Amino acid sequence: MWAVGSTDDDDSKEYQQNNDMLISNSTASSRDFLGSIWSPTVCSSPTIRSFSSKLSESITTARMQNPESISHLTQREAAEVDEILMGPLGFSVDQLMELAGLSVASSIAEVYKPGEYSRVLVICGPGNNGGDGLVAARHLHHFGYKPFVCYPKRTQKPLYNGLVTQLESLSVPFLSVEDLHVDLSGDFDILVDAMFGFSFHGSPRPPFDDLIQKLVQLRNYAQNRQKYPVIVSVDIPSGWHVEEGDVSGEGVKPDMLVSLTAPKLCAKKFTGPHHFLGGRFVPPSIVDKFKLHLPPYPGTSMCVRIGKPPQIDISALRQNYISPELLEEQVAADPIDQFRKWFDDALAAGLREPNAMALSTVGKDGKPSSRIVLLKGVDKDGFVWYTNYESQKARELSENPQASLLFYWDSLNRQVRVEGPVQKVPEEESEQYFHSRPQGSQIGAIASKQSTIIPGRHILHQTYKELEEKYSDGSLIPKPKHWGGYRLKPKLFEFWQGQQSRLHDRLQYIPQEIDRKLVWKIVRLAP
Repeated sequence: MWAVGSTDDDDSKEYQQNNDMLISNSTASSRDFLGSIWSPTVCSSPTIRSFSSKLSESITTARMQNPESISHLTQREAAEVDEILMGPLGFSVDQLMELAGLSVASSIAEVYKPGEYSRVLVICGPGNNGGDGLVAARHLHHFGYKPFVCYPKRTQKPLYNGLVTQLESLSVPFLSVEDLHVDLSGDFDILVDAMFGFSFHGSPRPPFDDLIQKLVQLRNYAQNRQKYPVIVSVDIPSGWHVEEGDVSGEGVKPDMLVSLTAPKLCAKKFTGPHHFLGGRFVPPSIVDKFKLHLPPYPGTSMCVRIGKPPQIDISALRQNYISPELLEEQVAADPIDQFRKWFDDALAAGLREPNAMALSTVGKDGKPSSRIVLLKGVDKDGFVWYTNYESQKARELSENPQASLLFYWDSLNRQVRVEGPVQKVPEEESEQYFHSRPQGSQIGAIASKQSTIIPGRHILHQTYKELEEKYSDGSLIPKPKHWGGYRLKPKLFEFWQGQQSRLHDRLQYIPQEIDRKLVWKIVRLAP
C-alpha cells in the first residue's frame, strides 16, 4: 500500500482558518525621518486546545475584521512605537525593513498573481519607506514577478547600498525618472508607491512631486483601456496627510494599501478595494501600552486582509491558466503511476492537504451528494479512505456501491477524476489504521454518531470528555464496529490540466482486456 497523508485526521475534511494567534502575536512597526520601517516577524502561539476557546476566538476574529474595530495610530503614537522597538526591544533598522518589504510583497501576491500582473514598477523614496520598497522588489522577483525600480534620490548609507547591490545581483533593472513615460499604463501592471511614510512633513520635492502626479493622472490615461496598472501604496499613500488623509485631493489613490504595524488614521479615508495589514509582530507590552486591537494572521502568512473583500461580479471571475502541455506520449501507461507522479508534484509544491478529495455518491433515491474526505492510501487495487459506516455516504454506498473521486490541485492547474465500484477494506486493515491515529482522533470517531441530528455541540464535548477520562490510563481504545475503510477500484481516470483560452488538456484512461490482460487505453477529450 502506498500510504498518503497524515494519520492524525478523520476522513472528513473541514477547511478552517487558523485563528490560534493571540493579539500579542500581531504586528508592529518602526519608522525614521522620511519613511516607514516596519517590524513584523513570524510568531507562533500556544495551541488553544479547548473547543470553547476556539469558538470564542473565532467570534473575536470576525468582530476584529471590521475596520471600525481595528486600532489606528496617530503620527505621534507611530513614532513612539518606533522608539520602543528600536530602543528597549532591541530591533535593528535592517531587520525591520526586511520584514516590512516581505509583508508588502506577500500582500501583493495575495491579490495580483504574477501570471496576469507580472511587470512591477517600485518607486522608492529616500527614506525607510523607500527601503521597504527595495526589499519588496527583491521578494517580488523571487515570487515570479518582473520588478523594475525607480530610486531617484539614493542615500549612501551602507544599508541602502546593500539593498541596491542585492537587486543588481538579480539583474533587476533600475530606471531613472527620465526613463519613465508620461503614461505608465502601457509599461507596467503594478505600480508600488514606496515614496513617503508617516514621518514625512511638508510638500514633496522634485522629482517626487512629478512621480506622484504621474500616478494620480494614471486613471485619466487608462480610461479607454480594459486593463490598467494597479497602484499599491506602502503604509501611507504619497501626498496624504498621515492623520487627515488626502486633504488636497492631489494625493495618490491606490487600489491597495498595505498598512504596517497598525493602520494610521488616514487609512480610515482609504476607499480602495484591498486593504492589508503587513507583518505579525507586536510585543504584549506595546499591545497593552497602546491598547491595540489588531486581527490575527491566518496560518504562517505575513499579511492579513482588513475588512471584507470587495464585491465583484461572480460571472467575471476567471483565470487564464498557463501550464505545460499534457501530451499522450508523455504520460505513464498506467494511470496509477501517473496519479502518483502528479501527487508527488503536489507534495513537492507544498500544497495544503494534497490528499483531500471530493467523494460523490448516489443512493437509491438517485440524488447525488458530495463531501471532502482524505485519501489514506493508494495502490494497484485502488484508493482508500476511512469513515463511519453509519454515515450518509456509507448508507448511499450500501445502496449503490459506485462512487467518484475528484482531486483538485489549484496552484498546479490540475485535477484528477476517478470512478469505480467501492467495497469495504478488510477489518484487520481498518483495525491497523485506527490504532495508528492519535488518541484524540480515535476518541472522536467513537464520540461522533456521524450524520445524526444532535441537540447541540455540548453533547460532543460531554461525550468526548467522558471517553477521554475513561481511557486516560493509556489502555487500548477499541475500534468501533461502525468505523472503517472503503476502497474504490478504478474503472476510469481522467487527468485534466488547465490551459490558456479554455483549451484545457483532458486525457482519459479506459480499461480494456487484451489477451486476457488489463491494459489502459488513453484518449483525449475536447475541453
